[in-house]
Amino acid sequence: MDLINEALEFEQQKLRSLSTSDRIEISRKAKTLILGLNEIYKRKKDEQIMDIMKRLTVIKQKVEKRLKGKPLTA
Repeated sequence: MDLINEALEFEQQKLRSLSTSDRIEISRKAKTLILGLNEIYKRKKDEQIMDIMKRLTVIKQKVEKRLKGKPLTA
């Protein structure tokens, strides 16, 4: 349950005015939390854990989208 609490605290984190290294760190932490929660989900099949993983995935995608920048148009 410690991992679930850590994920919930991570969700509450502010994501304003971050440097590139902060964004990379947040992306990596989100990935490790999602993978850890996935292992718990495989055993328990609890829908609340799935909901947490989905919310963390949205945060991770937003951060990675900002890291990659705007796509170039041809």
